[in-house]
Amino acid sequence: MTAARMKTPVRASELTGRAWLNTGGEQLDLQALRGKIVILDFWSFCCINCLHVLDELRPLEEEYGDVVVTVGVHSPKFEHEADPDALAAAVDRYEITHPVLDDPRLQTWDAYTARAWPTLVVVDPEGYIVAHLSGEGHVPGLVSLVAELVAEHDAKGTLHRGDGPYVPRPQPEGDLRFPGKVVALPDGSFMVSDTGHHRLVQLESDLTTVRRTIGSGTRGWADGPRDVARFNEPQGIAVLPGHVRSAVGYDLVVADTVNHRLRGVDLGAGSVRTLAGSGVQRLLDDARARGVDPNAITGTDPTEVALSSPWDLVWSDAADALVVAMAGTHQLFSFDPRTGALAVLAGTGDEGLRDGAARESWFAQPSGLVQDAHGAVWVADSESSALRRVSFPGNDAAASPSGPGAPRAAAAPAWDVAATDVTAETAAAASSAGGTGSAQDAAREVSVESAVGLGLFDFGFRDGPAQEARFQHCLGVTVLPDGSVAVADTYNGAVRRYDPVTREVTTLTRGLAEPSDVLLDTSHEEPVLVVVETNAHRLVRVAVPKQAQTVDEGAARMQRKRTPVAPGEVELAVRFAAPAGQKLDTRWGDPTQLKISSSPEDALVAGGGTAQGLSRTLRIADGVTEGVLHVTARAAACDGSPDGEIPEHAACHLYQQDWGIPFTVDPAAAASLTLELRGLD
Repeated sequence: MTAARMKTPVRASELTGRAWLNTGGEQLDLQALRGKIVILDFWSFCCINCLHVLDELRPLEEEYGDVVVTVGVHSPKFEHEADPDALAAAVDRYEITHPVLDDPRLQTWDAYTARAWPTLVVVDPEGYIVAHLSGEGHVPGLVSLVAELVAEHDAKGTLHRGDGPYVPRPQPEGDLRFPGKVVALPDGSFMVSDTGHHRLVQLESDLTTVRRTIGSGTRGWADGPRDVARFNEPQGIAVLPGHVRSAVGYDLVVADTVNHRLRGVDLGAGSVRTLAGSGVQRLLDDARARGVDPNAITGTDPTEVALSSPWDLVWSDAADALVVAMAGTHQLFSFDPRTGALAVLAGTGDEGLRDGAARESWFAQPSGLVQDAHGAVWVADSESSALRRVSFPGNDAAASPSGPGAPRAAAAPAWDVAATDVTAETAAAASSAGGTGSAQDAAREVSVESAVGLGLFDFGFRDGPAQEARFQHCLGVTVLPDGSVAVADTYNGAVRRYDPVTREVTTLTRGLAEPSDVLLDTSHEEPVLVVVETNAHRLVRVAVPKQAQTVDEGAARMQRKRTPVAPGEVELAVRFAAPAGQKLDTRWGDPTQLKISSSPEDALVAGGGTAQGLSRTLRIADGVTEGVLHVTARAAACDGSPDGEIPEHAACHLYQQDWGIPFTVDPAAAASLTLELRGLD
């Protein structure tokens, strides 16, 4: 077995929560699972990284279905996620085929000292913890660990083969299943992403009559005619401008989220093609580990570029390209359909809320986009429950969210560095195509500002001045005729409005079932919104009231406990052990790295920044009583024996995790903090 195992094994804590899903009403415990290899997946349904892990685990669950039982431990971040009906809907929406424990009070989360979403804990057939893994990308190592455990416990006679405890839930029937986004088509109909059915549905103007479907309705990836093509949980749809449609020969671009691709749809023929994305999830830290600029887009074929859960897209006149909400890397991309040029428009890839120059800004799972009359792009930044604005050169400053009482001001514009993200090949291609090198030409002075929202752990349902207002995991945005912005405030079940002139937030309507998109219906004289009511599996029209509501149900913070740390110096260590059959890749130096910062920024007076190694001495500033530590850990390992050389063409693997750790300073606390990247017990 792995040499990193502890000599004294640790018995896994019992699984405690409110209820079980996907078990046919049965209550499970670890004793009932004895003889199986149990993978505890600590997740929340808001978290894009958790959704990635759900998909990563599917092949492993299928291959080892007779010996492995995955148990999802749902540990909510947002208040809405603690609603049992919302969790049940999420289990159905994401087609989860293993038992799920509802842990609204984070009892099991605390028992296993989880500190990040997602976290995986492996329990062997005798009930002992053998691995504690944080983040994505662990499945290759899990496969080798599972094979190792199967061999060991087969030999000991402690492995029990057979079916697991999963019992599927009954599923409702209907034309739509968890629809995601909607756009209006030129003929007055609407195209909706029927996310749960893995297809697009064209609806007549009554929002209920189906004109046609595009996509076979089976999860997967395939181009071709509409009854052959396959999508995988598609989300955003953009209608291309007429001159672009004429140039490229298709009408729509679709964010094919779980396929990590952009797809093109020809409305005349109903056919589907792949425009960008290799189907491999983009991992910024993998590029960093290889010494490559993580934001560089290399090569001339956009279908060979890795993307990460594109969630929405909108045409930008200022950029002369599509803006893509790349939720999986917490960034905005640009994509020119005419040349195939891809570039990073904004965001470093760090998760959080930071304004200023595009190259330095932080996003947190951007999920909704709209362009306003000034050419700015508004962003529903879901994990920070924020409304953000991306400004291009020449945007009307009067429409800026900055000003007296605004949460924060934008720094100097900065597209000069982002322009280097476009390769020489794509820039040359753009030039030869008649000046459509939009990613370079527009990428000069773009800045990011926040209108509403404070950060990852602040949310609520509160109207009023923008600096005091709160959303809860907003997913959609649209612009109203008066220039105000309507927001699909998803977890509050409401549509809210932000007025950039008065900088006030109000509520237009509430009582909706997880609205994930909102669209201005221009076919009516008075302002009317089309709302995608995801958990009700329908689209509805909502008239914009002449007098909006003012709601104050308070501001909230994530219920997760703050980690106590000692004042002054704190020794931070991240545990990592390479999987069996791999070793740390030391051919070019230390293959591990820590990147550390804090909120507020001055909470740390030493130990911040990026450096090699998985340990660091931090110093908390005098007078600081609480804050958030932002820690990113990376380690690169390649196939090879621990005591041998790494073969020349060995496959290499990047292990990574971002933690946002709320802390409180306590003189009685330990002066150390240990995190698990890949700890083997």
